[in-house]
Amino acid sequence: MHDIRQIRENPAAFDTAMSRRGMENVSDQVLDLDNTRRAKIAAAETALADRNAASKQVGAAKAAGNDEEFQRLRSLVAAKKEEIAALESEAKAADAELRNLLMTLPNIMADDIPEGPDESANVELRRSGTPRDLDFEPKEHFEIKGVVPGMDFETAAKLSGSRFVVLSGAIARIHRALAQFMLDTHVDINGLTETWTPVLVLEDMLLGTGQLPKFGEDSYQTREGWWLVPTAEVTLTNIVNGLIVEENYLPRRYVAHTQCFRSEAGSAGRDTAGMLRQHQFEKVEMVSIVHPDQSVSEHERMTGLAEDILTRLGLPFRTVLLCSGDTGFGAVRTHDIEVWLPGQNTYREISSVSNCGAFQGRRMNARFRPEGGGKPDFVHTLNGSGLAVGRTLIAVLENGQQADGSVDLPQVLHRYLGGKTRLDADGTLA
Repeated sequence: MHDIRQIRENPAAFDTAMSRRGMENVSDQVLDLDNTRRAKIAAAETALADRNAASKQVGAAKAAGNDEEFQRLRSLVAAKKEEIAALESEAKAADAELRNLLMTLPNIMADDIPEGPDESANVELRRSGTPRDLDFEPKEHFEIKGVVPGMDFETAAKLSGSRFVVLSGAIARIHRALAQFMLDTHVDINGLTETWTPVLVLEDMLLGTGQLPKFGEDSYQTREGWWLVPTAEVTLTNIVNGLIVEENYLPRRYVAHTQCFRSEAGSAGRDTAGMLRQHQFEKVEMVSIVHPDQSVSEHERMTGLAEDILTRLGLPFRTVLLCSGDTGFGAVRTHDIEVWLPGQNTYREISSVSNCGAFQGRRMNARFRPEGGGKPDFVHTLNGSGLAVGRTLIAVLENGQQADGSVDLPQVLHRYLGGKTRLDADGTLA
């Protein structure tokens, strides 16, 4: 959310920032509501002062036996009471309307974000690893002979409909091994705090991280009012919702492995084959809550942690800086990490690491108290996949595939698989 004071002080700068998001003259609407709200508050304060003055005069008029003045003042006090109630109600309504508007406005991007309408204008920052030269036509993950027995879309469709999968046998075990490897790496090597959180959350939590109110159609809500998390970003970030923490509490660096749920609204017809785009999937999510002075360096740090997982798995990838038209609603700056998928002959996103600045902190009213004293300030928050487990499974299977339909598995997974090193063409671990 945005600071209304900054919009008042420099509406032109705010409009310039919003125009990069494809929104024009936003400050006019914001300031009209703000002026209405402030005018109602000022009028209510004036009416309150008038009522208080009249109330003091009521007693004097009664003591003087001036019944006509007494009745006039009593009527004035009653009228002012009604006027104050009406003005306060109108101010409250204007305040709610202003807050709702501010909650739908995207974050201000960093000045150096490249301009562009969509992902075609993203800027590649670096590449790591070289795709294998294959002497056979590579298959997509769901077509590999050794994968087919353990990846069942037909049964999943019978159980739940489209965009679900049933994993079994060796494939389920590799999937589980990947999540365990990611968690162990982030906890034992990267120093993140492992956290287990609910996947059902209250509406205020999605408001805090920016999924609501604008993107409600992208998430699932239960009949009881809970929402299913689209990622553990929601729960991990909201740990500090409504808190004022001491400065020495920061930074906080969390990691969680959870089920995630997305309706994939707007993605009809995209990635319908295989398990690239699912309604239910797993992620190992990283969240950092930091001092404002640390968020830029923390963004680079978190990007490096996600990249390191891919490096340890021996998977080729590239890291890109998202352009203005592709940067998410709550982000100041986002790095996407794209893994090479030989079956598609292209790089596909496997992690998105975003610096949200104070945007979520302000929405959550999450602040820290400076060590040297002074007014509490909003924390900065960052989030990123470390990694998406299902997409990593896809990448491992496609990059390790052999001509006979078997799959060579990354060395770092061997100890999680009981010393097994490959998926045979018959779908068993060997």
